[in-house]
Amino acid sequence: MSTHANHPFHLVDYSPWPLTGAIGAMTTVTGLVQWFHQYDLMLFTLGNIITLMTMYQWWRDISREGTFQGLHTLPVTLGLRWGMILFIVFEIFFFISFFWAFFHSSLSPTIELGMTWPPVGIIAFNPFQIPLLNTAILLASGVTVTWAHHSLMENNHTQATQSLFFTVLLSIYFSILQGFEYIEASFTIADSVYGSTFFMATGFHGLHVLIGTSFLLVCLLRHINYHFSKSHHFGFEAAAWYWHFVDVVWLFLYISIYWWGS
Repeated sequence: MSTHANHPFHLVDYSPWPLTGAIGAMTTVTGLVQWFHQYDLMLFTLGNIITLMTMYQWWRDISREGTFQGLHTLPVTLGLRWGMILFIVFEIFFFISFFWAFFHSSLSPTIELGMTWPPVGIIAFNPFQIPLLNTAILLASGVTVTWAHHSLMENNHTQATQSLFFTVLLSIYFSILQGFEYIEASFTIADSVYGSTFFMATGFHGLHVLIGTSFLLVCLLRHINYHFSKSHHFGFEAAAWYWHFVDVVWLFLYISIYWWGS
């Protein structure tokens, strides 16, 4: 008699990637400390290489499981959906902490800040220049990723490819513009609580844009290789959900930090 119970859950195979991912993360953080104190980038670079190699091989295995081995059945996909939803909820609360810090400091500026916001000596960004352009870019990318989703559901391979390509292009353009904005900033993360909250909030959002860009780029490559069908494309749906989350967070950042906070 078989000792295996019949159940709908996906039991993953033994994998080295959680271990190598943990080693990569530890090496990266240790290398970051070494970089700050000794101005040596070698350990930090090594940690990034280990993490990137782990990401590539782990995602490759998951794509193989879902596309070729048929392990992502409907019950398993439901579990993946709930996992993605809970992850996005966690990310929402992560950004709430930054908004809390910003409004706590800006609604009642202390005497050390000159009792004004932005603090004395801080020249804030003009919200109607690069920040407004970045807002338009992200909103446009939200439209193109929705276009890609509808094209995928209608089995229109060409339009899904085109719209996903435009989404990735817009996301890269956003990151380049934010990089120029940081270079031209008249203040740093060390310039009072304004600089700290500004760079922490916008910097972590920028990091999420880079992660979302990687997510969408992987989906584009998988779509080109016909990994998705009109009824089986949760990998893309998860990327689209994540990208819409990134869009909404940026709207709150633009309204509160760039526009109201300036």
